[in-house]
Amino acid sequence: MNRPKTILAAATLVAVITAAVAAQSAGAAIGLAPAHGFAPRQLLVKVEGERHGHAIQLPRGVAVQQAARALRANPRVDYAVPNYIATASAAPPRAGAATETAFALPNDPGTLGGSAEAAAAPGDWTTKQWNFLPYEGVATAQLPLSPGGINAVEAWQNLAAAAHPGAEGVTVAVLDTGIAYRADGPRFRKSPDFTANQFVPGYDFVGRDNVPLDENGHGTHVAGTIAEKTNNGIGLTGLAYRAKLMPVRVLDARGRGNAAEIARGIRYAVAHGAQVINMSFNFGCNKRVPTVDEALREAFARGVVTVASAGNLGSETCVSEPATGPRVIAVGGTTEGGCLGYYSLAGPAIDVLAPGGGNPIGGCPSISARPIYQVTLRPGTTNQFAIPGNYVGTSMAAAHVSGLAAMVLASGVLGKQPSPKARVEAVIRRIRSTARSLGLPATQQGAGLIDAGKATNPVVP
Repeated sequence: MNRPKTILAAATLVAVITAAVAAQSAGAAIGLAPAHGFAPRQLLVKVEGERHGHAIQLPRGVAVQQAARALRANPRVDYAVPNYIATASAAPPRAGAATETAFALPNDPGTLGGSAEAAAAPGDWTTKQWNFLPYEGVATAQLPLSPGGINAVEAWQNLAAAAHPGAEGVTVAVLDTGIAYRADGPRFRKSPDFTANQFVPGYDFVGRDNVPLDENGHGTHVAGTIAEKTNNGIGLTGLAYRAKLMPVRVLDARGRGNAAEIARGIRYAVAHGAQVINMSFNFGCNKRVPTVDEALREAFARGVVTVASAGNLGSETCVSEPATGPRVIAVGGTTEGGCLGYYSLAGPAIDVLAPGGGNPIGGCPSISARPIYQVTLRPGTTNQFAIPGNYVGTSMAAAHVSGLAAMVLASGVLGKQPSPKARVEAVIRRIRSTARSLGLPATQQGAGLIDAGKATNPVVP
């Protein structure tokens, strides 16, 4: 039914672009942005009669921004914007900040192997994963307190009582650099702290195949926080440790991905049964990415919870897409001492905070600044694994909220919701209403630091 209108729209695009080429003087500069700004010679365009925007390739000699302006002047063009690039939101430690190079592996039997690793006893995950510990109550030798903890242990107990241990029955899509979820020849190996039955099929929108393996480590780390295998005698623990993970690769080996592929990744996750989507990456400050927003609206309409990192000072300058997208839970980062991370950007879009590790903002009473520990690729490899000490940022914080969203869905505390959209709204309200205030302005903390125990407790209103 829409075929004639689509053909007319395509003809209009060609005509406008041709006119833009003709309008350029012979000596006019191409005017392309740096590679990290947007994909060269590409626009994302939506015209009258189309459901979604799509990428078009520009003729040589046409400036991206000039072509976008020319297309937007046509009343039949809904939008025309550059194909902006997003980057993974893990922040490097500040200059002079202490980093840890020695690490004991904190789950029984406590190591990944290797002569350089210290021996660890069963249960020693608590010596590293401060982020999962309770923040109040009575400390014990087995379960210490952490001012920056989110009380995961109580949440695990709540979910076991609800007969959905570790968010069993929920699927979380991880849109990232891929996950080390399987072996593929000598180049790729599976993380030793994942099992094959934790994963549902995914897709690689960078390599255009069905094997979204990680070439960076960022995606594997994020996936580990969400659902690393727990109580298996290896490595560390994950929040929603029995949830299924769906690897969707939208970022390349450098942690960069364009808007068109990210929108496709969101739609893939929705179409293939994800109930939660984690997006630990950000576009540049104030960049308009309507094709991603379209996909996010579709996710909301289908009842899929979307979670995104707020962005990191040094990589971005303001809270940005997809965190500012429709119905997305925007997440800032906190430290081991329960303070706002120095990297965590502020703005009205912030919904909640979650552990991101690293150094705090000035005035924090605690100098505790450890990172977020998970098993991931050893830097520079795709087949060796370690527990690095340099993963800090809102990427890590978003992963906690995605894990918690899965736990809330599995816990049964929401009851029956009248519609898919109502279910998403209920998850957002639950996570916000049970967060604890850190006494900061709402633009910095949103509703506060998440509390997994309270959010999954059926007694807590």
